[in-house]
Amino acid sequence: MTQRVPWRTAAAAALAIWLLALAPAHPARSQPITVAVAGGPSSLDPHYQNVSLNIQVSAHFYDALVAMDAHARPMPGLAESWRPVGEHAWEFKLRSARFHDGSEFTAQDVAYTLSRLPTVNSPSSFRTYTNAIKAVEVVDPHTIRIDTGTVYPLLPIDMAGVFILPHGLGPQPATEDFNSGKLVIGTGPYRLISYRPGDRVEMARNETYWGPKPAFGQVIYRIIGNGAARTASLLAGDAALIDQVPPADLAGLAQNKAVKLWQATSLRVIYLMLEQSRDGAEPEVSGPQGEPLTVNPLRDLRVRRALSMAINREAIVSQVMEGSAIATGQLLPAGSFSYVPDLPPPTYDVARAKALLAEAGYPNGFRITLHSPKDRYPNDAKVAQAVGQMWTRIGVQTAVEASPIAVIDSHINKQDYPAAVLGWSTASGEASNALRALVATYDINLGRGTANRARYSNVALDALITKASSTADDAAREQLLQQATRLAMEDVALAPLYHQKNNWATRSDLTYRASADEGTRVFNLRPAE
Repeated sequence: MTQRVPWRTAAAAALAIWLLALAPAHPARSQPITVAVAGGPSSLDPHYQNVSLNIQVSAHFYDALVAMDAHARPMPGLAESWRPVGEHAWEFKLRSARFHDGSEFTAQDVAYTLSRLPTVNSPSSFRTYTNAIKAVEVVDPHTIRIDTGTVYPLLPIDMAGVFILPHGLGPQPATEDFNSGKLVIGTGPYRLISYRPGDRVEMARNETYWGPKPAFGQVIYRIIGNGAARTASLLAGDAALIDQVPPADLAGLAQNKAVKLWQATSLRVIYLMLEQSRDGAEPEVSGPQGEPLTVNPLRDLRVRRALSMAINREAIVSQVMEGSAIATGQLLPAGSFSYVPDLPPPTYDVARAKALLAEAGYPNGFRITLHSPKDRYPNDAKVAQAVGQMWTRIGVQTAVEASPIAVIDSHINKQDYPAAVLGWSTASGEASNALRALVATYDINLGRGTANRARYSNVALDALITKASSTADDAAREQLLQQATRLAMEDVALAPLYHQKNNWATRSDLTYRASADEGTRVFNLRPAE
């Protein structure tokens, strides 16, 4: 349950409730409905950047062969069914559907998409989902066969991460042409009307959509980075749905009869990236008096373990996140496939952390800058400040710098930062996704380590990930993924902090289907029965 906190602005809330009461009791479905989200996409190219802000917008315009339900379990999408063929191929039977331009969806579009995706110049590539593919065969207009060259049970799950484009876009469609709106043509439940980066995406219902029709015909998808402003937009009646409800607002909204709250435990892990690519001097890391260091202390396992155990995760969950998170020591929450039951959060131990630093040659600690977004995850900058204070207690003098997520993205992929608060959502529902992206050795040609910003590398871990990826038996694969997870956590490839609890709020006349992948999708919003 979410911890309740006092409602601090009773007068403002009363005024907002009065304003909301003046709004119509039921939304006029012919009128645009507005949703307010915490962040917007970096591009409308569905293959540009593998981050949830992009994916949740793309999901309105495009479909994948395989869909995921609210609990991250695979279900039919553009493929009505799939089955293994022989030892190393999968066959997908495709449904009848049409793209927004009226063209028919066929197997040729799937082949075109799979060939296009690896060529996109991306800061966080989707290639991890196509790396296993060795050949694609168009059997007939509604059947496609994908050869992986070896046993590969993850292909259907991987296909859930690939949005399908029409082959009529031609060779090498440019990302810029998606951002202009020219090439945003999918089979999804909505069509693009306009896109103003950093401000809003406007869309209209696809009246020929193959699946269930969305309840609302016109949508204004507004980007409001400030949490208090999102809450205010809901209470004032400007927005019908908001995401990433600030934890401090949950108690007050729960008591407001004009509002409904919707929650799901997230598959997103908030973690610390500890940069390990350099043997020598590390930017923004120096000795305790500011003197240069000739080696990167983060390469030392003892240092990484000290920094991890110096963090009181339960305090962050209760005091910073106000109960709207679950402390963790691994990549997935309890109940997920490949969750490790006996791998708890690291024990908070200041004395042991200091001892480890001394053993590593840093008895007086060192100086470091910890970076964090301030507009991406609930309370992200506050979490970074808390971590910085905890590190300072063990002698690691920490300067915390919070920046817009766009600034973070521009630096983090170039290994400019020694440490950062980041997040990853495992949309597949099993650890293979996070392991391949976050901690596998970076190799753009193999589609591995595509989000491994620390450039951590461990050949033993890579071998476990590879073996798991080619193990068809679910029970055996789960054991391998659990072994890989344990190895990565013991080696502090990264330092998990907590799993978010996803919180949405709507007007009381609406219902919303909350999902573990935290995506905010308008087609999950409907009038209350």
